[in-house]
Amino acid sequence: MPKRPRPAAAPVELARSLGVPDAVVVGLGSMIGAGVFAALAPAARAAGSALLAGLALAAVVAYCNATSSARLAARYPVSGGTYVYGRERLGEFWGYLAGWCFVVGKTASCAAMALTVGAYVRPAQAHLVAIAAVVTLTAVNYAGMRKTAWLTRVLVAFVLLVLAAVVSTSLASGAVEASRLDVGADASWSGVLQAGGLLFFAFAGYARIATLGDEVRDPARTIPRAIPVALAITLVVYALVAVSGLLVLGPDRLGAAVAPLSDVVREAGAGWLVPVVRLGAAVAALGSLLALILGVSRTTLAMARDGHLPRRLAAVHPRSRVPHRAELVVGAVVAVLAAVTDVRGAIGFSSFGVLVYYAVANASALTLPPRKWRPARVVPVAGLLGCLVLAFALPAGSVIAGASVVAAGAVVYAVRRVLRGAPSA
Repeated sequence: MPKRPRPAAAPVELARSLGVPDAVVVGLGSMIGAGVFAALAPAARAAGSALLAGLALAAVVAYCNATSSARLAARYPVSGGTYVYGRERLGEFWGYLAGWCFVVGKTASCAAMALTVGAYVRPAQAHLVAIAAVVTLTAVNYAGMRKTAWLTRVLVAFVLLVLAAVVSTSLASGAVEASRLDVGADASWSGVLQAGGLLFFAFAGYARIATLGDEVRDPARTIPRAIPVALAITLVVYALVAVSGLLVLGPDRLGAAVAPLSDVVREAGAGWLVPVVRLGAAVAALGSLLALILGVSRTTLAMARDGHLPRRLAAVHPRSRVPHRAELVVGAVVAVLAAVTDVRGAIGFSSFGVLVYYAVANASALTLPPRKWRPARVVPVAGLLGCLVLAFALPAGSVIAGASVVAAGAVVYAVRRVLRGAPSA
């Protein structure tokens, strides 16, 4: 009697293991990274005494983007973030372009963050330390989402303690002068816009929550709750750090600082805190790297499902329930980049690309049907315009590099469509 064929096994799906607290922690780990230890200086150089106005502008644009992303994530609770939203609401090309900007830009950001860890931990062997960091964090991600969330919680807690020490020590010192918060003649709209563009990326990590749509419990409720909470906490932390830096150093000295938070505590008479600040920066960079690898691998998974990347990368491990092939490939590419080149000074296109990514998210939110849960139309409109304004307010080199990467992505898409014999969209 012939044997009956066995039914095909159901595809393994990602595990929905994250609740609201875990999702908030992932968002904080993405946002409260190494940027807070370094971004204040270039932003202060651009905006001068209007630094806080630049921070407020970045926060408003981030709020609009977060609101649009949260509503879209509730409607499309799957991995991929804006890649999925753009594909579903605007068409295949726009989703692809958002995914291209994210994967290409953030892969370079991963390598840059890994090298930042190496520079803080052991400058003489920064490349080796960077590779070790990438391998270790890729292994943590491979082991499962619960372990990633646990490690992220530990890293975020340590960084917040370090920042709390910086703020409390600074405000309690005799170096504080309230007049340094006054907006002077050095302020300009162009400077505020450029500072907003530079500081915006300190908030951009909230998208990591949306890219984990397949791994969040009850995503229609969890994601819209987690994103604004993570964003609000980050804004409070960044505002306190910025105010402390201005009160102690003033905009000119803050803008000229190489390691601004180290200079702040040193000026406040707490030189003993400088090694702690350096350690905090290294840990923050690790947290950012962990979240970046997480986000890139999930967007890679979503694009592989649709054939924009090799479909083998869409596999999910049957035990750990993570996109293991995507994680291994992303980790390998990042490790190679960190080993052979220093990309810390050559990722301006990442900033431009992230703003294009969120512009697609806001444009996607504009197409949602008029329902009670949708934000007022002014929110995605403001987010879309804000992203475009901030993108082109970036330094010219970043704009040129970013536009080139976006154009390269469009060319790759068109070539693939022609080779497949399909009309371009």
